[in-house]
Amino acid sequence: MIKLDEEALVCDLAETYQVYDYKQLPLSTVAVFSCGLRENSRIKMKLSRQDVSLETLLLAGVSDKLSLLLWFKTKDGQKGTNRPASILDTLTTNRKPEKKEIVFRSGEDFERTRKELLENSSIGGED
Repeated sequence: MIKLDEEALVCDLAETYQVYDYKQLPLSTVAVFSCGLRENSRIKMKLSRQDVSLETLLLAGVSDKLSLLLWFKTKDGQKGTNRPASILDTLTTNRKPEKKEIVFRSGEDFERTRKELLENSSIGGED
């Protein structure tokens, strides 16, 4: 946990146990305290690669279903237009930009692209 995000662990220990300097405690005590942190603590959410807590996801799902039920009773709902945006989808979509794959058809194509990148970069040209 310390290696992953020491600051998150320090914040969680301070918030939960009022431990402000974990290095003063025996290692086994810090380990017990760390394992006892709640599931939505900063460090445990980071360990499980969650951006949003389970409670928040459940509430977003309930909110989405309720807004859909209400939308179905409107004129737009009868026509199937202006469907409400999903809060759950907003919370769970991956916000990381996709890596664009570059394919070269020939060696000349590669060299041309390389030259353009070098000319346009702040690093500069070739040696």
